[in-house]
Amino acid sequence: MTVESKKKHDVKKIMSQFDIPGDFVAAAPYGSGHINDTYAAVTDQGGTSVRYIVQRINHFVFKNPPALMENIERVTKHIHEKIKNDPHSTRHVLTLLPTLDGKCWFQDRDGNYWRIYIFVENTKSYDVIENSEQAFQGAKAFGEFQKDLVDLPGKRLNDTIPDFHNTPQRFRNLEKAVKDDVKNRAKSVKKEIDFIFSRKDVTEKLLNLSAQGLVPERVTHNDTKLNNVLFDEKTGEGRCVIDLDTVMPGLALYDFGDLIRTGTSPAAEDERELSKVRMQMDKYDALVKGYLTSAKDFLTKSEVDNLAFSGKLITLEIGMRFLTDHLSGDVYFKIHREGHNLDRCRTQLRLVECIEELEDEMNAIAANFRKK
Repeated sequence: MTVESKKKHDVKKIMSQFDIPGDFVAAAPYGSGHINDTYAAVTDQGGTSVRYIVQRINHFVFKNPPALMENIERVTKHIHEKIKNDPHSTRHVLTLLPTLDGKCWFQDRDGNYWRIYIFVENTKSYDVIENSEQAFQGAKAFGEFQKDLVDLPGKRLNDTIPDFHNTPQRFRNLEKAVKDDVKNRAKSVKKEIDFIFSRKDVTEKLLNLSAQGLVPERVTHNDTKLNNVLFDEKTGEGRCVIDLDTVMPGLALYDFGDLIRTGTSPAAEDERELSKVRMQMDKYDALVKGYLTSAKDFLTKSEVDNLAFSGKLITLEIGMRFLTDHLSGDVYFKIHREGHNLDRCRTQLRLVECIEELEDEMNAIAANFRKK
């Protein structure tokens, strides 16, 4: 955590730089995010309380906040234009508030970058998928998000984190970590190293398909955890996709692959008892059906054919990243116990095995739905 993120921020002063009607009432920290500083702020507008989300962008993680905000502004404006006749449009897509000089972000004297969204009322989020309906609705929301951005006009979006899902590069990083072995740990994790190295060809498959034009580059979210969808409190419908900092050019399958990784196993990411790691096919079935309900009209055949594979790839990639960090001395991911990153790695690799065991069945589910 940076020094800046520990500061008590003057939210009222920050809000005064934005074009917001009414009088400031109060603000308090909000949510469970670990990267940006987030506050829920309340204003009094003629006797009516109106809430906003005020965020400080972590510019140590995101090196170019203006480029990031350019992405978010273009994406949200494009979706708003598509649903402008919907009286509830601000519940379906995030709405940025302008500053007094018309920008979508403000930089304070300390160099911090700030943005403000309209608060999406009467919604809730979930940290884990509790049932198949949530899986369906979450995947459907991410599919709709991608679909809305297929025809985004203008130049290519900025890369907010270059090579974020460049799996071959992640593999090369692991190779270097094994060779350097700065903490003398490689011998004790030979099984995990061999598991990953034996799947080197897997790491290149999607990029090869992309180079052939079979899996096109699209605008993708790149952090498709369930808690990045807001659900309607009454109907349970997936309403609004949030946390848009990683929206950038990518492959649609990266997004779906991470849905599989985070949404199909009941085990925690750092579970030590690997027998608890398993593929819940009812959750996978719901993810496929929800996603394809929204996305099947724009996806290519190769994209649909590789839905199951995408889960294997992204899970393997995250496993590589955890193992690389373990070998490098735990310099990237925060750890809370000895061998924490190794536990995380093993959980990912066990899920890869589960996917491999069921891959034919998983492929059949996607193929059958596509034919409907």
